[in-house]
Amino acid sequence: MSVTIGTAPERYDTVVIGAGVMGATTALFLAQAGMKVALVDRGVLFRAASGINAGTLTLHMTRAQLIPHAIRGREMWLDAERWLGEPVGAVSTHGLSLAFTEAEEALLRARAHVRSEAGAPIDVISARKALEIEPGLNPGLRAAASCALDGHIPSYRVGAAYARALKRGGVTLLEHSEVERIVTGDGSDHAIYLRERAHPVRAGRIVASGGAWLEKMLRWMGFPIPIRCLFNQLVVTEPMSKVMGSVISIANGLLSLKQFTNGSVLIGGGWQGEGTLEAGGTRVIPENLRGNVRLAQHVIPALRNAMVLRVWLGQEAETPDAMPLIGALGTDDSRFVIGSVHSGFTSGPYMARLLADRILGGAPDLRAFDPCRFTPPPPTKAGSLPPQSLLTGSS
Repeated sequence: MSVTIGTAPERYDTVVIGAGVMGATTALFLAQAGMKVALVDRGVLFRAASGINAGTLTLHMTRAQLIPHAIRGREMWLDAERWLGEPVGAVSTHGLSLAFTEAEEALLRARAHVRSEAGAPIDVISARKALEIEPGLNPGLRAAASCALDGHIPSYRVGAAYARALKRGGVTLLEHSEVERIVTGDGSDHAIYLRERAHPVRAGRIVASGGAWLEKMLRWMGFPIPIRCLFNQLVVTEPMSKVMGSVISIANGLLSLKQFTNGSVLIGGGWQGEGTLEAGGTRVIPENLRGNVRLAQHVIPALRNAMVLRVWLGQEAETPDAMPLIGALGTDDSRFVIGSVHSGFTSGPYMARLLADRILGGAPDLRAFDPCRFTPPPPTKAGSLPPQSLLTGSS
């Protein structure tokens, strides 16, 4: 859905670059607090990673340090009507992580213990109990980790809900707007130059929320943080009769399964394809596609009868320590970043709410996500940042 709201005035309190879940939510909360906000994206709202991800709400595949944030993010999705203005089809379900071998069971128990210690209500159950919850599972499993706080969202519905919320909040949405360069002033005056616009968009603050494009965005602002881009494979089947009601994964993290209300089954798990950010092309690796589908059929034998309708690749950004970047860049308190959040769709709204709170003068604990952990803050001085071309994107 392509929406352009209004015409950009000369200056904003805050410009957010990247219209995915974290960027859009940050913009929304800032606007709701009374700020004049613009949200900029090289493409369309919620059309990059946030619009094509699996929509999984899970604690099983979340890093232990992020469990408390994921729990609160999941709660926000289920209660989207309160802060977004309308529900987005979020469904609360059971979650099962499975083990079929002795090594997988050892890994399952270790990860369940760590996540439980971090606050996730996860218990290891027998194969018999797992089959009582999901009779369609392969009966050859050894054990399962069970979590009552999983779920999923039809991510294709979320963008339209955000477009309506942003419009109500008075956010100026600038889509199809490629950032060409950023020029800093006295630390609280930034000029963002967009292709095919005669005049820059000016802002007292910048929030970089460009997902896989963050490395280039941060380099512009003097923070050379290496960020790896993963191209995760996703597979959707034709609609079929009910074969599962839970979100299902494997202890080693190589499988994610869920069935939507229309009967389609979505198969994920981080199997990689190939792609380039600059050229924008992606390619499925055939052996990875076969491996992903065969693993799904092993776990749910009924999937052997399902036809694959579509395969696509979604981007995921990862920092060197696989922890998020959330907070201020340097000490001038006018440049911020949010991104590279593992299981970012689950915890994204809550992470964005924390950053918005920080920008608005609050003091949320973001120390674990401090971007300065990778590089010392550059000297603060007026001047032009490197005029490289950047195709900003959604987180």
